[in-house]
Amino acid sequence: MIDLKLLQKDFDDVSAKLKRKGVDVTLIENLKNKNDELKIAKVNFETFQALQNSMSKEFGAYKREGKDITELKVKVDANKIKITEALDIQRQKQEELEIIALSIPNIPDDSVPDGKDENENVELKKVLTPPNFDFTPKEHWELAEQNGWIDFERGVKLATSRFSVSFGMGARLERALINFMLDFNRARGFNEVSVPSLVNRGALEGTGQLPKFENDLYKMQDQELFLIPTAEVPVTNLYQDEILTEAELPKKMTAYTSCFRKEAGAAGRDTRGMIRQHQFHKVELVTIANPNESEKFFDEMVECASDLLTALELPHRLVNLCTGDLGFGAAYTTDLEVWLPGQNSYREISSISNTRDFQARRAKIRFKDGNKNSFVHTLNGSSLAVGRTLVAIMENNQNEDGSIDIPEVLKPYLGM
Repeated sequence: MIDLKLLQKDFDDVSAKLKRKGVDVTLIENLKNKNDELKIAKVNFETFQALQNSMSKEFGAYKREGKDITELKVKVDANKIKITEALDIQRQKQEELEIIALSIPNIPDDSVPDGKDENENVELKKVLTPPNFDFTPKEHWELAEQNGWIDFERGVKLATSRFSVSFGMGARLERALINFMLDFNRARGFNEVSVPSLVNRGALEGTGQLPKFENDLYKMQDQELFLIPTAEVPVTNLYQDEILTEAELPKKMTAYTSCFRKEAGAAGRDTRGMIRQHQFHKVELVTIANPNESEKFFDEMVECASDLLTALELPHRLVNLCTGDLGFGAAYTTDLEVWLPGQNSYREISSISNTRDFQARRAKIRFKDGNKNSFVHTLNGSSLAVGRTLVAIMENNQNEDGSIDIPEVLKPYLGM
């Protein structure tokens, strides 16, 4: 949630930054007006409360002095009704404000380039050189079917489109990748955690998936529980509504989960294969940090994900997301895009974001900052999407006969 005090202090600057992210100015003005209405409601309540306190003292004095309290009692009783009404109005204004505030995205950092969509993201650098083939490289679904690694038709039979089943070496490679990624991240100082795949509404509101993206989520019919779209949700919310000590920061964590997304990308794009599926495996990085250090940890997380791809010998590039491609909760984001020879293009495989205190305000994650409680900064990123990593391994390590070479770092995990 954005800082409402900041909005009040410098409305023009905040609204200009939010407009860069495509937020309608009417929505921003409505947020400010609701905040003003809440402030007025609070003043009214406090005024009636102060009057009640004053009359209560006067009431006690009257009784001690033996004065007639009939008229004063009428005033006290009438003011109690006004206090109740004022408190109801204050609560109503608070709820109205929170509903609007929850729909406002994070303020983009000044460093985020302007742009409408992913085509205007800014490349930072390339890592490793894409392979040159003396044959036409196949796409991953051809290689998967030829080697018997992935069966897309049986996935559809068991569920629906955009589900798949892994067999043999395909299944073993997925498990090897998960273990390798977790070990790699743990060696970089990230504490491994195992979290539920179902979370409540509060957790999803805390990290910003709700209320905006409710239609993208799989929800239980008989309970207010949702399948997680990413491990970012349960891992970040481990410290929901807590006050940490400064010495406890940073909290650097990594987790493997299956992830579930009802709306897996634009219709007609990547409907074949494993690029966009409704269920996929992912290893996540999450850092909860002192605000003074969040930029340093952001760089560490980007470096960790990039080094992981390098260890797997996968060519990739780093790009800064523009305002039009920036996620709802992110202040700024660096994407890692892996080279896919079959598509002759770079495709996203990791997204590292600093949300600053946006999620912390929603989830009420604070730390003891001297004599006051301050909001932490939260950061998250894929490290990596397992299915897309498998796709990249197949396409970059393919041979002319369709066989696939295994990266050296994975061989110990496969008993090779």
